[in-house]
Amino acid sequence: MEPMDISYIINEYAEERNDYFRAVTPPIVQTSNFAFSTVDALRKSFEDEYGTWLYSRGLNPTVDILRKKLAALDGAEDCLVFNSGAAAIFAAVLANVKSGDHIVSVRNPYTWAKKMFDEILVRFNVSVTYIDGTDIANFVAATKENTTVYYLESPNSWTYELQDLQAVATLAKQHNIVTICDNSYCTPLYQRPIAFGIDLVLQSATKYIGGHSDVVAGVLCGSKQMLTKIFNSEYLNIGSGIQPFNAWLLIRGLRTLPLRLEKVTETTGKVLGWLQAHPRIEKVIFPFDENFPQYALAKSQMQGACGLLTFIITAKKIETIEAFCNALKHILMAVSWGGHESLIIPRCAGIKREQFMAAAPEHRMLRLYCGLENAAYIIADLEKGFAAIETME
Repeated sequence: MEPMDISYIINEYAEERNDYFRAVTPPIVQTSNFAFSTVDALRKSFEDEYGTWLYSRGLNPTVDILRKKLAALDGAEDCLVFNSGAAAIFAAVLANVKSGDHIVSVRNPYTWAKKMFDEILVRFNVSVTYIDGTDIANFVAATKENTTVYYLESPNSWTYELQDLQAVATLAKQHNIVTICDNSYCTPLYQRPIAFGIDLVLQSATKYIGGHSDVVAGVLCGSKQMLTKIFNSEYLNIGSGIQPFNAWLLIRGLRTLPLRLEKVTETTGKVLGWLQAHPRIEKVIFPFDENFPQYALAKSQMQGACGLLTFIITAKKIETIEAFCNALKHILMAVSWGGHESLIIPRCAGIKREQFMAAAPEHRMLRLYCGLENAAYIIADLEKGFAAIETME
């Protein structure tokens, strides 16, 4: 797709204002059903539901405005919007496997992607091999005759490993393998996997696209052919399409996306520098840090890295980490990221107390999202956390 100016996409593209009273903001077409004046028109909609409005489980005018904007941002031919990122993952993968097929996935993918691979697809004789995706040789070694999908996250959302997207796409095309990449970390503003040859690109729109922590949604972009196939099967059958009001919220979120990413990026840089200088920090992980192992690849593939970073705190006991988090007053303890508010989540919250091992750096990881607050405000709250554990251990 020919690139368009981002300002045009966000503020004007796909908005036919003369069709809705010249309103600056698109209407919420809150309807389940669409009526037809002739039997022939109804018949044609049955034959091609992807080309018309029949029932809002499929397409809807408000949703269509969002779809067109998101496809344009990704440089894709088309887009489907789901009611969660997990639904977008499920549909993208399910559409490209059958019994007896094999998937190569990066190790430690998003929780619900891994559950699908390990608990659902295995019931239908679909196997998965997890690899270190930082080396293209691992994709070569793991590929089998029945491999149909490469599943990527670049970067992932804890340790930010990247894949060489162009190299993986080139390899996949040699073997007729579909590539699926989770682009939630970067958004289309900071990375466009389709430009590197990736087939299907997904993201959690709950995060930066929505931007206000008030809507859950997922995006899947790719070719018209692939998305038509998914729409006519998985999308309609699962019934997981986004509803008009939530689509309208995402259109609203898009209006300020560049400004929010700019602010978050600036703030994250300041917080990163402060954390790196703190004596209780063993390591900070961030893809645009010069000490990041894949820094050169990150700079070549990504136009930016925004609010999410991970730091490893020095602690001999799980109680120390808990005391640090519990002392924070303004940084909220919650999952996800990309909204207006700063968030933190300790890795140890996902393990039982008796399983905690101080010698394991991953058990001492905390993931921080820097929101729209001023950097000094976030840093002052982190100082409260460190002050709470100053005399511990």
